[in-house]
Amino acid sequence: MQSMAASSSSHSSSRGWAAVRRCPSPSLPARHVAFSSSSSSRCPVAGAGAPVLPLGIRGGRLPLPCPLLPPGGKNGASARRATAAAAAASPSAEGNAKPEAAGIPRTLQLGAMILVWYLLNIYFNIYNKLVLKAVPFPYTITTFQFASGSFFITLMWLFNLHPKPRLSLQQYAKILPLALIHMMGNVFTNMSLGKVAVSFTHTIKAMEPFFSVLFSVLLLGQTPSLLVVGSLVPVVGGVVLASMTEVSFNWIGFWSAMASNVTNQSRNVFSKKLLADKEETLDDINLFSIMTVMSFLLSVPLMLYLEGIKFSPSYLQSTGVNLQELCVKAVIAGTCFHFYQQVSYSLLARISPVTHSVANSVKRVVVIVSSVIFFRTPISPINALGTGLALLGVFLYSRFKKAKPKAKAA
Repeated sequence: MQSMAASSSSHSSSRGWAAVRRCPSPSLPARHVAFSSSSSSRCPVAGAGAPVLPLGIRGGRLPLPCPLLPPGGKNGASARRATAAAAAASPSAEGNAKPEAAGIPRTLQLGAMILVWYLLNIYFNIYNKLVLKAVPFPYTITTFQFASGSFFITLMWLFNLHPKPRLSLQQYAKILPLALIHMMGNVFTNMSLGKVAVSFTHTIKAMEPFFSVLFSVLLLGQTPSLLVVGSLVPVVGGVVLASMTEVSFNWIGFWSAMASNVTNQSRNVFSKKLLADKEETLDDINLFSIMTVMSFLLSVPLMLYLEGIKFSPSYLQSTGVNLQELCVKAVIAGTCFHFYQQVSYSLLARISPVTHSVANSVKRVVVIVSSVIFFRTPISPINALGTGLALLGVFLYSRFKKAKPKAKAA
């Protein structure tokens, strides 16, 4: 019996060691092999509590491949790649769906902003014209509008709605000429609105592209394309036609609108040069805000010198003007004056310059039509043709100006 037991034990031991030798090493393909015939223990697997080989066996205490993990070999690699591709496909599909879902709300938001921009322009031009008809003091009205803008800008910086600028005295000195030009441009606009119809002022201001190209050539050394130069022909021709048949034509109003074009476009050219300077840390909104505040400070002494003595409550009462009604109209005009420019800058940050230029061209049409309807301005067919021709030229200019030349084939 003892000999049989020993023989059985020896036979079992030899089979166990043979199984160990057949048990896969880390470098061999993964297979599940029994350690001995009398034990239910399996080949060691990686994981907590997994048995390990005895220390005396070569390769002991090394975790062996487990059948519960993804299989190795070519088939295993293919399976892992398929799993990773399936996992990557799901977020990608979600990402593609998000822009489509967000497209409609963004379009609605931009449409609402453009509508507000147009409405603010309409209300500003109508109420500003009513105020100028009651009190023909363009310097005082301009100062009040800059004061309204400075008030809202102070609130914007106070409540951190936009980062406050940190500028040196040298930077303020660079902005000072821009603020002076900005102030005079608005003074000339108000002078024109006080002398001629709103529709005629905006028809003349449609010549802004002409002066923009002129100053870009003279000051920036930029050469316009033939399409851009060609688009200026209907602009100039349309303004000439409209001026010849304008019922409310006035030389002061005409030259004031022209002077407004010169000052506004020179301001835009110098602003581009200032913003293009890498050393300057200014964005469009802060540059406009600083120019507004500085324009207000510059316009106060000019107003007091030219119109301060005339503009008084006793003078207004002697002319029969309702002071309370006048103040309400002036507040509405000043508020619309500031916010339509802010909305314009916000739109420019959300849409392309070409889209913004086209929207600005349509805005001028909307302002002209609304002012003609509100004030019942008489317009002859030739006058309407000239206005339409000038606006068509502005539209073409905005398209050709921003068009990028096609890349030449190699």
